[in-house]
Amino acid sequence: MKDLAALAEQIHACGRCPRLVAWREEAARTKRAAYRDETYWGRPVAGFGDPEARVLLVGLAPAAHGGNRTGRVFTGDRSGDFLFGALHRAGFANQAESRQRGDGLELRRAFVTAIVRCAPPANRPTAEERAECQGWLEAELDLLPRARVAVALGGEAWRQLLRVFRERGLAVPRPAPRFGHGVEAAVGAWTLLGAYHPSQQNTFTGRLTPAMLDAVLARARELASDSA
Repeated sequence: MKDLAALAEQIHACGRCPRLVAWREEAARTKRAAYRDETYWGRPVAGFGDPEARVLLVGLAPAAHGGNRTGRVFTGDRSGDFLFGALHRAGFANQAESRQRGDGLELRRAFVTAIVRCAPPANRPTAEERAECQGWLEAELDLLPRARVAVALGGEAWRQLLRVFRERGLAVPRPAPRFGHGVEAAVGAWTLLGAYHPSQQNTFTGRLTPAMLDAVLARARELASDSA
């Protein structure tokens, strides 16, 4: 892979998982009523951000009517509103919201991606689908040489990152650290931070508050500065 743009084109053309292909395309055809006049992306979604990123943020997958609609992960839904607001407050983003690709959002010293690149039914990718997508995450890691802090947005991302690090020969602690909000683990040259996923299930119930996510991102910023 020459660069992140070339890798993104490969990700956008992926059709490895028949169940996910069928679901993402069905969502793009039927649409949500609020977006009935929009043309959905309806393809896999690559990560995006600063090629010089020190901090990697990893979620689960694009939302059927969020990233699957806009073509950019965490863009165009309530989870993204919550996340980008926090990234802006932490100095990682130039604006506090993102509604669509090309809306001027820029990330600074951060890169946002997901462990699965297509919207899964009920937001539940299978183990096989996660495994098929793992190579895309690893390819992004190879093209982010300055990243040394990984923020796992949810338990699925935490476990997948530990799997990737282990398979890349890094010293994952034993027993493997368990996910939790604010949990921190040293894995080789990386520091892995846990944060509850900014889903409506978490943010509407108060399980995840803006202050809680701000604290994790402040720690990520501190660790990234230490690794400069």
